Amino acid sequence: MRLTDKIAIVTGAASGFGEEIAKRFAREGARVIIADIQEEAGRRVAGEIGEAATFMRCDVTDLADWKAVVQEAVDVNGRLDIVVNNAGYTHYNQPMLAVDEAEFDRVYAVNVKALYLSAQAALPVFRAEGRGCFLNIASTAGVRPRPGLCWYNSSKFAAIGVTKSMAVELAPEQIRVCALNPVAGETPLLERFMGEDTPEKRAAFKASVPMGRLSTPTDIANAAVFLCSDEAAFLTGVCLEVDGGRCV
Repeated sequence: MRLTDKIAIVTGAASGFGEEIAKRFAREGARVIIADIQEEAGRRVAGEIGEAATFMRCDVTDLADWKAVVQEAVDVNGRLDIVVNNAGYTHYNQPMLAVDEAEFDRVYAVNVKALYLSAQAALPVFRAEGRGCFLNIASTAGVRPRPGLCWYNSSKFAAIGVTKSMAVELAPEQIRVCALNPVAGETPLLERFMGEDTPEKRAAFKASVPMGRLSTPTDIANAAVFLCSDEAAFLTGVCLEVDGGRCV
């Protein structure tokens, strides 16, 4: 129960890493707002968690949606403790010039602009409370980029930079900002990372990880619980690889 009575928003929580983070947070004692554009899946996750979870539709590239989710957290629970920026998007694995402008804009809107919008919405609440924690789900792509994912890679470099920059600016206010850098895992984005989902492509991705497997949602949720708990109260600006040795 390391997150007892914490109030958390988890974006992209209708599937993949976000779903498991939300479920694990609830098991650790938190109340969780499932924030996602996938309404049916989001309501399913909230229903599986039970009374400790609420679903709200949220497009993370829209400031009005962000403000509504943050206001819901405060209105219902009286405060907000944690924001997990998990929602992510990628273009398919392909040569950099094959990615059109609209796809590029979508990658940066979800992976980078959403961090700015989360700060616009949640930071005033954290400041009023004198504490708070942002956890950004970045990627090993922002540490050790793979060919064919140029614009996704660069968006995750940006997410790591945002994390460190926010951390150093907000540290005097006791507001922590950390990130996780997962290696490719079993999520809906995996096919896009690989370009196509074939046994050969999966074998190639697994071969790039010294421990010989992809990440799992449980791997990421375990690390997220620690970084968002009071056990990590003196950690900020940490960008933790959860990668089976990929970035060593």
